[in-house]
Amino acid sequence: MAKKYKLKTYKAAAKRFKVTKTGKVMRTKGGKSHLRRKKSERTKRLFGEMIEVTTAGDKRRIKRLAPYLKKYG
Repeated sequence: MAKKYKLKTYKAAAKRFKVTKTGKVMRTKGGKSHLRRKKSERTKRLFGEMIEVTTAGDKRRIKRLAPYLKKYG
């Protein structure tokens, strides 16, 4: 019987992306770390939302970087 190996998860990718129950890959927004005082309240509030990743190539790459994301999402 051939031994099956576990795949390593890229932790940076696992922290940035989530997978919904329906299988959509969602991403966080950038630009949240500093220089927020000059931004409007509306802009700061919108930083909290997650956006769907729509590009097929990006989805494939994220699933390769974090193979067990769906399992725990």
